[in-house]
Amino acid sequence: MTSQAGTRPTCVCLFGVWLLAMCATPGAAAQGGRGQASPAAQRPPQSTTSQQYPREQIDSGRVRFASQCGFCHGRDAAGGESGPDLTRSALVAADVRGDRIGPVVRSGRTDKGMPAFTLSDTDLTAIVAFVHDQKAQADAATGGRRAVDIADLQTGDAAAGKRYFDGACAKCHSASGDLAGLAGRLQGLALLQRMLNPASGGRGTGLRGVPTVTVTTSAGQVVSGKLAYRDEFTIALTDAAGWYRSWPAAQVKVTVDDPLQAHVDQLAKYTDADMHNVFAYLQTMK
Repeated sequence: MTSQAGTRPTCVCLFGVWLLAMCATPGAAAQGGRGQASPAAQRPPQSTTSQQYPREQIDSGRVRFASQCGFCHGRDAAGGESGPDLTRSALVAADVRGDRIGPVVRSGRTDKGMPAFTLSDTDLTAIVAFVHDQKAQADAATGGRRAVDIADLQTGDAAAGKRYFDGACAKCHSASGDLAGLAGRLQGLALLQRMLNPASGGRGTGLRGVPTVTVTTSAGQVVSGKLAYRDEFTIALTDAAGWYRSWPAAQVKVTVDDPLQAHVDQLAKYTDADMHNVFAYLQTMK
């Protein structure tokens, strides 16, 4: 798969356009384009009791929350790898200075994968302060969509997705091979992002390998290596000796071999229905 210097990269633009299309449920367009059909577009439940906390307590809670809770709930408490968005939680909205949050933190919810935490009263109070501060910011926020709810994505037909996968994807991927257990590792938006743009998971191994590039200068010198940087003005690579080398893109001929180019090309071929269907099929790979 090759491309010539001076061609504007399309991966980010196409991915953004298609991701926005995926995030809206079919009913959204019928409601004036306001996205009201999306659970994530709904206003979060308002706090029943207004609460204020000292800034130093909130800042302390921010640090403690990031280390204890951030992996699951996100560093900003707005949802993470497996934990829900706490700023949209009915329990948090009804909590008064930790009377509901505290017992959950200390007892855990093992049925939902949340362990119990042993925290001092000071640390727990600081975490409660931080969560309520984030909640207050969410309550005061204006505008539409804040996030993507998993329900926004659940409109596909897995059987139709398998048929599309077999025709468009099976040449490189296998449900029982490289994709085995995929849905056990990734869920929701993270799975969709990896499906549309595998590089979002980080390059370095397998199909997420670093692209290679060959640069031919005006003097006829040919240099090859791993692509280090590229935009419409500059092309750079790391050669076999580990040296970083760059050129003005307009002054050299460039050939790029990118293992992920097929995914970029696929973005232009998907319909909304295709993407939802393939996503539904990928969710069966547990």
